Amino acid sequence: MIHTIAFYLFATLVVASGAITILARNPVHSVLWLILAFFNAAGLMVLVGAEFIAMLLVIVYVGAVAVLFLFVVMMLDIDFAELRAGFVKNFPLGMLVAVVLLCEIVLGIGAFRAGALHLGTPDGSAATAVGVSNIKAIGALLYGRYLFLFEAAGVILLVAMIGAIVLTHRQRSDTRGQNIGRQIARRPDEATVNVKPEVGKGVQL
Repeated sequence: MIHTIAFYLFATLVVASGAITILARNPVHSVLWLILAFFNAAGLMVLVGAEFIAMLLVIVYVGAVAVLFLFVVMMLDIDFAELRAGFVKNFPLGMLVAVVLLCEIVLGIGAFRAGALHLGTPDGSAATAVGVSNIKAIGALLYGRYLFLFEAAGVILLVAMIGAIVLTHRQRSDTRGQNIGRQIARRPDEATVNVKPEVGKGVQL
């Protein structure tokens, strides 16, 4: 009984927060509602026994992606009037894309119910051993059977990170660079000037 109540609670909150994410006028509020949707989706994954996916939703999507979106949206100077004008301008195109996606979903469901799709049946060779959690089973596969592919993916991500740093860290010619050695070697008499202004005359800049 508790599982049924938890499922309907998480599912309702996921659908509601997802809808509010789209309908909210403030982008910051949209990101916050999106974080709530991720948390409730993680709860659904825990209910079905996929705790590893739930952990990924919380750590990767909430802890990294959604927080990154939140900082970017908060730092940008967004003109909400222009944003709403762009929404109204692109509304017909968005509705067209939504109708196409809906038709594809209906077509796929119809083909599945008609029996035209022949899905494979599991033979039990990849079943998880009794008493082993999903996280242990995934870890054994990643660091055992798929170790080379896992390490290759890590190297690709490292190269992408280094490339992003190199592309963004460029020396600008229009600004004067900071000379650390000159600042450290500067003497106190070159840095400050002690003056004794007379009363009522102020300081000469």
